[in-house]
Amino acid sequence: MRDESYLISGTRPSQPKGKGAQVLLNWIYYLSISLVSAKRHPNSAPMQYIVPFAMFSTRRQEEIVTIKWSNLDKEGSRILVRDMKHPGQKIGNDVWCDLPPEAMRILSVIPRHEGDDRIFPYTTDAVGAAFTRACKFLQIEDFRFHDLRHEGTSWLFEQGLSIPRVAAVTGHRSWTSLKRYTHMRQTGNRFTDWPWLARLAPLSDT
Repeated sequence: MRDESYLISGTRPSQPKGKGAQVLLNWIYYLSISLVSAKRHPNSAPMQYIVPFAMFSTRRQEEIVTIKWSNLDKEGSRILVRDMKHPGQKIGNDVWCDLPPEAMRILSVIPRHEGDDRIFPYTTDAVGAAFTRACKFLQIEDFRFHDLRHEGTSWLFEQGLSIPRVAAVTGHRSWTSLKRYTHMRQTGNRFTDWPWLARLAPLSDT
C-alpha cells in the first residue's frame, strides 16, 4: 500500500528559503501539525522522524533500517552500527557511532515494535519510495537520501567540531574524505530553536 500521508492536506505549504534538507525539515514540521488527527497506515515509514534522524546522525539509509534498540547506548549517546559500509570491509565492520543530542532526542519518542528489535523496522525500498515521493511533491530536484548524510556532516563542521569528533559520529575510518568539509565557516547550530524538533520530540519536564 502506498504511503501518501504527506498529501493529506491536498495543498503544498509555503516553501521556506533554502533547498534540499532545509525544505524537507520544514515540511516535517508541517506534517507534524497536519497529521495529528489523520489516519496513517500502520506499516508506512514515519518519514517525519527518519529524515531528521538521518541528517543529525549522518546514518545511511541501509543503516537506519537495521540499527537496533539492543545496540543503543543511551548513557554514552552512541549506537553500534553493524556491518558498516567500507571499501575494504563490510561484513563484521561493526562501529560505535556517537549520536548528537538532536538524534538522541528523536529516538526518545520512537515507539518500540513488539517482536522486532530494530528501531526503524522498515525496508530500504519503503523508505526510499517515501523519500522520493516527498521530494517530487516538494519539487526538490537532484537530492538523494544519501545527501542527508552530507548535510549532517556539514552541520557538524559548521558547529566547529574537529575532524576526530565528526568522524566519531559519521563512522569514517579515514579522515581524508572529511577534509573537504574543513573549509566551511563555523556558523553555529543553524537548527537551534527550530519549532519542528520541539513538536516532534518534546523535551521531558523531568
